Amino acid sequence: MKLATQEDIEGHAAASRRGAIEGTVVSGIAAVGGSYYAHRRFPGYCALPLSLKLLGVVIIVAPCLSIQAERRGLEYDKSKWEGEGVRFLHNRQTTEDSRWEELSTRDKLADWADRHQYSLILGGWASSLAFAGAVISRDRVQTTAQKVVQARMWAQGLTIGLLIVAGALTQSRRAAAAKHPATDHSWRDLLEAQEQEARERAALKEQVTPPSRRVPAA
Repeated sequence: MKLATQEDIEGHAAASRRGAIEGTVVSGIAAVGGSYYAHRRFPGYCALPLSLKLLGVVIIVAPCLSIQAERRGLEYDKSKWEGEGVRFLHNRQTTEDSRWEELSTRDKLADWADRHQYSLILGGWASSLAFAGAVISRDRVQTTAQKVVQARMWAQGLTIGLLIVAGALTQSRRAAAAKHPATDHSWRDLLEAQEQEARERAALKEQVTPPSRRVPAA
């Protein structure tokens, strides 16, 4: 296993910083633009205090910043992979793609939802908050503070529902996995890849070594 050098560490940090800047700029433009449009279009949003509007921008920018920074860091790490590690990961990705193609549409949706459940919960919370705010903002009787509290309560209630559904899906998948346990043979695949690379190197060395200098096999 190749240990990370100081150059690798600095390159990973630079890639992560670049991703953080990209995520901040893109999500910031989208969040500020959406906030400006809502400010011009919806009187209820226009009446909100500045602190809540800034909170909405932060809620959008912060996850995008972190996700894009992590993506760029992983891309840099993958660009440094070499040898049997690349072959092993390529074979594993091919196997995963084949498994995905064999799934039905329902199983694909369930698998995708299981792998992105936290993103779905966060997106559901933000969507429910926006929807509840849009509906409650039409009420001309309640004050702005009351509308904010009502929208937050509706969003929390819908988020709890999403958490219950996510928990039920996770429990069902764990029960299915317990009935049909899958043994991880990745260590064996990696050893086989290393042995294959060693044989290829030995064969290549045999080809380039002159016959007079070859060591006879015992």
